Amino acid sequence: MNQSHLIHTSSDPYQTAEVENTVLGSIFLEPDLAYETNLTIEHFTRAANRSIFEAIKKLAEQNVPVDVMTVTQQLVEDGQIENVGGTSYLSDLAGSVPTTANFAYYQAMLIDQYKKRLMSRAASDYLANPTEETAEKMYSTFIKAQKMGQKQSQTKVEVLSEIFDEIYEDAGEMTGISSGLAELDRMTGGWQKSDLIIIAGRPSMGKTAYALSLAGACCEQDGVADIFSLEMPKKQLIKRFLSSIGNIEGSKWRNPFKMFTEEDKKRARHAMNEYNKWTIEIHDNPRQTVADIRAAVRKTKREYPGKKHIVVIDYLQLITPIGKFERHDLAIGYITRELKQMARQFDVPVMLLSQLSRAVEQRQDKRPMMSDLRDSGSIEQDADIVSFLYRDDYYNKESEAKNVVEVILAKQRNGPIGTVELSFVKEYSKFVDLERSWSHEPA
Repeated sequence: MNQSHLIHTSSDPYQTAEVENTVLGSIFLEPDLAYETNLTIEHFTRAANRSIFEAIKKLAEQNVPVDVMTVTQQLVEDGQIENVGGTSYLSDLAGSVPTTANFAYYQAMLIDQYKKRLMSRAASDYLANPTEETAEKMYSTFIKAQKMGQKQSQTKVEVLSEIFDEIYEDAGEMTGISSGLAELDRMTGGWQKSDLIIIAGRPSMGKTAYALSLAGACCEQDGVADIFSLEMPKKQLIKRFLSSIGNIEGSKWRNPFKMFTEEDKKRARHAMNEYNKWTIEIHDNPRQTVADIRAAVRKTKREYPGKKHIVVIDYLQLITPIGKFERHDLAIGYITRELKQMARQFDVPVMLLSQLSRAVEQRQDKRPMMSDLRDSGSIEQDADIVSFLYRDDYYNKESEAKNVVEVILAKQRNGPIGTVELSFVKEYSKFVDLERSWSHEPA
């Protein structure tokens, strides 16, 4: 059979049936293929072939030898023997394939055809009913189809080769994107690609300012930042960036014409010039879905391939879920799972800000804990890093830790947990290193 002919005509139902017959015939010729194949019943289009393959898989699961007789018996038990064309059809299949050498090729063809059917069906559903829900389903189907053609895992030799290279190649202490904060980098090694990083805290702890400082640090390294602000408008966020860059008191932006000194104006011009050099996109639509976020990140990845890239989402509880969920925690679980998958798909660290429950206010020690995360089960499970921000001087006006923010790393999948103390220059919306010791304990 001419393989190139099959490639160009694989959308022809007759050619598709031929490929299916060749796959089934190969299994009859070499029964061990029944245990090795990646195919499922969905990959077959002809009803008869679906029934035969289902019978073969049942036999394989029971460790029963696969041949014409055993498959015939299974089809009789299933009441399908007449529907598939009887024993003669099975015998024809078994004798139709001279060799199994090209089995992997034909298997890949069936998978490729299945992918095309999935995508075509999803696109048709969307065109027939163009809603956010069908758009999300179409996108999810396309992602699922893409993954079908990807190599699922590395071989043992490939993994060992990478580990061997790591032993003899100095990657430095910084393996991810620097936060711009030395003590924090020592704890994390930088923000790692594909990580979902939770930044949680009670109001006025500095969550947004902290996340913006991390995005700004990435941009200063000639990186790219996508910021999704579901609560604060773009202009307000840019003013915060300008305050941080130029050391301008944030309160003066309320009326800069009257409140800015000549020095402030000079600093503002410098800050604007610096900010203008950054590759940063602020998405401030208050109603954004995971699909919206994913589409924007995809666009940025396409426009700036190979660059360091960080994603900030402010904040989790304001993301609009697609579809109906019986409980709010189920909606949150869906969103965090999708964002983790997005981080892996695009190979970027995703900073996800989150609210804390009011329970923390009832305790004497108001430092946050995992249980304070709203809908904490799914958040804790999906996150690679869970961090909390805490300011003692917010609760205790007599505190000696004035303008000190504790970044509490409560979970770090691939590193230590502990606390880093940073100086929060609130009037400039700026975080800087604090010359103090840092503590950690093994995760």
